[in-house]
Amino acid sequence: MFDGLQTLPQPMVVRIDGARITGLWPEAGFDPAQAEGCREAGRGGLVTPGLVDCHTHLVFGGSRAGEFERRLEGVSYAEIARAGGGILSTVRATRAASAHALFEAALPRLQALVDDGVTTVEIKSGYALDVAGELKMLRVARRLGQPEEGGLPVRVTTTLLGAHALPPEFTSDADGYIDQVCERMIPTAAAEGLADAVDVFCEGIAFSPAQCERVFQAAHHHGLAIKVHAEQLSNLGGAALAARYGALSADHLEYLDEAGVQAMAAAGTVGVLLPGAFLTLRETQLPPVELLRCHGVPIALATDANPGSSPLFMPTLMLNLACTLFRLTPREALAGMTAHGARALGLAEIGRIAVGQRADLCVWDVAHSAELAYAVQPGRLRQRVFGGRITHCRTPEAR
Repeated sequence: MFDGLQTLPQPMVVRIDGARITGLWPEAGFDPAQAEGCREAGRGGLVTPGLVDCHTHLVFGGSRAGEFERRLEGVSYAEIARAGGGILSTVRATRAASAHALFEAALPRLQALVDDGVTTVEIKSGYALDVAGELKMLRVARRLGQPEEGGLPVRVTTTLLGAHALPPEFTSDADGYIDQVCERMIPTAAAEGLADAVDVFCEGIAFSPAQCERVFQAAHHHGLAIKVHAEQLSNLGGAALAARYGALSADHLEYLDEAGVQAMAAAGTVGVLLPGAFLTLRETQLPPVELLRCHGVPIALATDANPGSSPLFMPTLMLNLACTLFRLTPREALAGMTAHGARALGLAEIGRIAVGQRADLCVWDVAHSAELAYAVQPGRLRQRVFGGRITHCRTPEAR
């Protein structure tokens, strides 16, 4: 069994029937009669579970490339924000964009993830910050995973991140905005089946622990899973608070302390590290990887693909960054984007290679799994299997 923490000890044969893995055998002792009626694919490549990108913001309007350039020319983020830039520029562009325009803009971003081995992706809202706009974003996210509607063959889970930032019309009334999130956004998203989870940004520049707790309570009331952006810039105890509500994950975590780690361990909350944002923002406070290890908190990785702090759409790059910046081992990094990424989304049927698991797999042109983290090199994906169906293949005879 490949559990994301180890490589297969020897060449193996994986049998797939329908959308499930139904057999695993060592190649040396395999009886071809066991595969009668099957067609062969993937021989000679390294097989891993399909990658799971458990934290993205793929749906948004506009571009912030100009701001990126201005920051490099010496203009501070605060000056850009005062001039109407930053997240509020994305909010304006996202509100103004039609659902079709948002879909068309997000599709190539998602395609980049899929081309790099992703079979499951979480997509957050959070760039409209009003009821209609947040629901529009969630509908677009759902459609992105529906090939019959022009989307791609990938599982999309959706997260309502209404409490991402304070919209301009609520500049002096954060509690009033949280009222809107709890009393209108969450109930409507739940009633329409648009969200699988609810997320909040617990930070001094965003929302207080007390305000986040109200969101957690509303999510719990409506049967939605809980996630949190926490301890990215300071330690407000957001991860521990979310853990008390049974959160699936707490994400970022640079300023997480041992009490927060212990709370996450007790609740089974996954720690999601986002090295792309760490790199782009030139952070220096490392997340407490050794504490997470010592207390047995599963460590997941994700791209955090977004227009401002992580405009990066290459999941295997995250494997490299997690190793070079955070000192994860290659095996830990791969587990972070397979088994533990799946756990961060509450999905038990993916992220591992085992009988009974969903057949979401990748075949790579590498000799050892460590190569996926060692080199930043596009084009190594030989085959991608989604639900038992080959959706990407560089060897046409194996289709």
